[in-house]
Amino acid sequence: MTSDRRPSLAWLARALPAGPTPFRRFAWAVLAYNVAVVLWGAVVRATGSGAGCGAHWPLCNGVVIPRAPAAETIIEFTHRATSGLSLLLVFALAAWAVAAFPRGHAARRAALGSALLIVTEAGAGAALVLFRWVGQDTSAARGWVVAVHLLNTFFLLGAVALTAAFADRPHGLAVRGRGPVVAAFGLALATLAVSGATGAIAALGDTLYPATSFVAGLQEELVSAAPLLLRLRTVHPPAAIAAAIVLVAAVRVAFRTRSRRVRPLGIGLLLVLGTELCVGGGNVVLLAPVPLQLVHLALADLAWIGVILLGAEVLAPATRTVSAPAPTPAAAAS
Repeated sequence: MTSDRRPSLAWLARALPAGPTPFRRFAWAVLAYNVAVVLWGAVVRATGSGAGCGAHWPLCNGVVIPRAPAAETIIEFTHRATSGLSLLLVFALAAWAVAAFPRGHAARRAALGSALLIVTEAGAGAALVLFRWVGQDTSAARGWVVAVHLLNTFFLLGAVALTAAFADRPHGLAVRGRGPVVAAFGLALATLAVSGATGAIAALGDTLYPATSFVAGLQEELVSAAPLLLRLRTVHPPAAIAAAIVLVAAVRVAFRTRSRRVRPLGIGLLLVLGTELCVGGGNVVLLAPVPLQLVHLALADLAWIGVILLGAEVLAPATRTVSAPAPTPAAAAS
């Protein structure tokens, strides 16, 4: 019997706690930390602090640690520092998964996907800075990159969530013969992705073109000569409503399964969705105050993660198998 783990990681497998539970707890912690980093990134955008470190990346104004920084520099530098720690944590999660689980294990694949996505996440952030799509830049390119950045964030959060969910599920999902369920959740994720991307553009429009009143903002959006980022702000509300309808339908499909975990997950997801719609309406009426924007984004992240976890539960194999860490080379030899 031979181990499929690389020998260089044998020491890591011996040093880490055995079993999927400690790994799962670490994965949930990494997920929670990444959500916090995402919210601070929204603070950077909402306060116009994206140019706080100039057009330098990864350095801040050409130095490692800025001296006598302005407020916007502190906000941007804090985001970079917390994002760097996020990258290290996701890499640590991937290393743990490779050391603890055999090749082909679902948690291992999800963790490696997370590592790839954290790299593209950093790349999107670097592009925004290096191309000066920050601060008060109103170019259409900035809007599209912000939308892509949001989608990458969604995929990253989903991959980390699946890493935790698959810790005791080597085969991940059982999709064969379950076409309608797969289609329902695939459509739910697609519509949520569109809603999230348009929401990112709408939030950028709120920052660049703050309205003095609800009526005035609506009039500015409907003018034919309005800037593209301002006109695109009108796309988000109908996209969010469409996503909510599809999501409710997906939850109804989920409720047909017999898993005891499905109902509480589904009910929790519906509560998050209802709250998110109310907060979104409040953002429109109250002209998107920053604290309410952060709550709205947090709920959007939770809704995305909730759909991922609910879909994973509905599509779970009939029999779960707890996967112990792969044996070390020494143990295998004995």
